[in-house]
Amino acid sequence: MEGVSNQEKSTTDTELQTKLLLHSDDHDHKGGMRTMPFIIVNEAFERVASYGLMPNMIFYLMEVYHMEAVTGTSILSVWSALSNGLSIIGAFLADSYLGRFRVIALGSLSTLLGMVFLWLTSIFPQLRPSSCNELDTSCNPATPTQLALLFSCFGLLSIGSGCIRPCSMAFGADQLNHDRRTLNNQRLVDSYFNWYYASASMSTVVSFTVVVYIQDQYGWQVGFSVPVLFMVCSAVMFLLGSSLYVKVKVGESPFSGFIQVLVVAFKNRKVNLSQDDCYNHSHGMDRVELTENLRFLNKACVIKDSNTDPWNLSTVEKVESLKSLIRIAPIWSSGILLFTTSSQSYPTLQAKTMNRHITSGFEIPAASFVLFMVLTLTIWLAFYDRILVPILTKHTHQPRGLHPKTRMGIGLLISVIAMVVSAIVETIRRHVARSGNDMSAMWLVPQYALLGLAEAFNAIGQMEFYYSELPKSMSSVAIAVFMVSNAFSGLVGSVLVNVVDLVTSEGGSVSWLSSDINEGHVDYYYWLLGLLNLLNFFYFLICCRFHKRFTVST
Repeated sequence: MEGVSNQEKSTTDTELQTKLLLHSDDHDHKGGMRTMPFIIVNEAFERVASYGLMPNMIFYLMEVYHMEAVTGTSILSVWSALSNGLSIIGAFLADSYLGRFRVIALGSLSTLLGMVFLWLTSIFPQLRPSSCNELDTSCNPATPTQLALLFSCFGLLSIGSGCIRPCSMAFGADQLNHDRRTLNNQRLVDSYFNWYYASASMSTVVSFTVVVYIQDQYGWQVGFSVPVLFMVCSAVMFLLGSSLYVKVKVGESPFSGFIQVLVVAFKNRKVNLSQDDCYNHSHGMDRVELTENLRFLNKACVIKDSNTDPWNLSTVEKVESLKSLIRIAPIWSSGILLFTTSSQSYPTLQAKTMNRHITSGFEIPAASFVLFMVLTLTIWLAFYDRILVPILTKHTHQPRGLHPKTRMGIGLLISVIAMVVSAIVETIRRHVARSGNDMSAMWLVPQYALLGLAEAFNAIGQMEFYYSELPKSMSSVAIAVFMVSNAFSGLVGSVLVNVVDLVTSEGGSVSWLSSDINEGHVDYYYWLLGLLNLLNFFYFLICCRFHKRFTVST
C-alpha cells in the first residue's frame, strides 16, 4: 500500500515538474528585444496619425463645418482635455482589469475607427455641411447628426489615446524586465526608453511637417487618408507580435488604494485617535511611519477589530501615499495655465494670414510652425542634460543641475515673456495687415521658441518633482498626475476663450477673438494671458513656501 502511495506521489511530482518546465520554457520564449519593433512602431505610427490631425483641425472646423474661431478652439481644447483625462482610466483598466496588451489593442482599434469616420466626413457630402454659396454671406450650419458624427470621431480618438499613451511605454518595459535570457535588463530598459523617446520625437516632426503639408497641398480627403494608413500599420504591427509578448497579470491599481483610504476614513470619521492606537501596515511594501499632518486620514488605517477587508481597514503605506499626493497638489495646479498657454490655436490662425514663403515655390504650412516649439524643447533638453548639468552640479550640488521647483519657476517666468512677445508681434502684424501689406510669418518663431523653452523647464521640472516627492511605489502615478494637468489645461482653455469672447462682444462690439483676426484683438488676449501667467507665477511662489513648511512639519 505504501509502495503504491509512493509511486502515485512520484508520478504526481514528475507531472508537476514537467508542467513547470513547459511553463518556464514557454515564458523564456516570450518578450525580449525582438518585441521592441512591434511596440515602438505601434506607438510611433499612432503618434504620427494622431498628431497629424491636430494642427490643421482648426481650419477643418472653420472651413468645412463653418464654425467660428472661438467655437473651434473650444472644441479642440475639450478634445485635448478628454484625451488626457481618459489616460487615467486607461491606466486604471490596464493595471486592474484588462492588462496592458488588451487595453493597447482596444485603443488602436478605437483610434483607427475614429480616423476612418473622420476621413469619411471629408469624402461624403452628406456627412458634412454644404459648401458656402459665394453669392451669399451666410453658410449652412452643421446638422445635429453631422455634429454627432464629428464628436463621435473625436470621442473615439480620445479613447484610443487614453488607452495607448499610458500603457505603451510600460508594456515595452514589461518585455525586458521579464526576459530571463537577458543578464543586464536595466541597461536594455534604459536603451529602450531612449529609442522610445527618439521615435516619439521623430513622429512629432513627421506629423507637423509631412502630414500637415499633404493636407495643405492635396486637400482633406488625401490629407486624412494618410493618418488612416499610418494607424492601420500601427494596429497591424502591434497585433502581429501578440504571440511574442509577455502579458503581465493584472494587480491592484494605486488609484483603488486612494479611493479605499478616503472611503474608510469617512466611515471612521467619528473615531477618536489616541497615542495608544495600533495601525495596520502593509507586508508587501517598504514600511513607512505614520505622520501627523492630514491627521483625519490616519483614521483609515487604525485597527478597531479583526476585519481586514481593504474597504474597512487600509494600510499606513496607502495613507501616506495619498498624503504625498495631496501635498504636491497646489504646486501641480500652478502648471495648468502654462499648458493652456502653449496649446492655443490662435498662433496658427495668425500664421495663416502672414507671408509663409521660403522660396517663390515653397510655402510653410501654417500649422507647421508649432514645430519650432518642439525643436526648441528638444534642443534645449539635450543642451541642458549634456552641457549645463555637469557645470551647474558643481555649484548647486544638485544631481540634475537645478532643483525641480527652480526649473518650474523659470518655466513660468518664460511663459510670461512669451505672451508679452506674442502680444507685441500680433499688434505689429495686425497694423501691417490692416494697411494692406504682408508680414513674414518668421516673426512668430520667437514666441514659439519661448513657449518651447518654458515647457522644457516647467514640464520636465514637474516630472522630476513628482518623482522626488512621491514614494517609489507611486512612480506610475507621477505620469498620471502630469496627464491630469494637461486635461485640466484643455478645460481651462475652453472656458477662457468662451468667457473672453462673451465679455468682449457685449453691446455688438467685435470680439477680441473674432474669426477675422484682423478685425479682432488677439493681441489684447495675449496681454491677458501674460497677466494671468504672471499672477500664476506669484501663486507658484506661495505654493512653494507652503510646501516647504508642510514638508518640514512632517
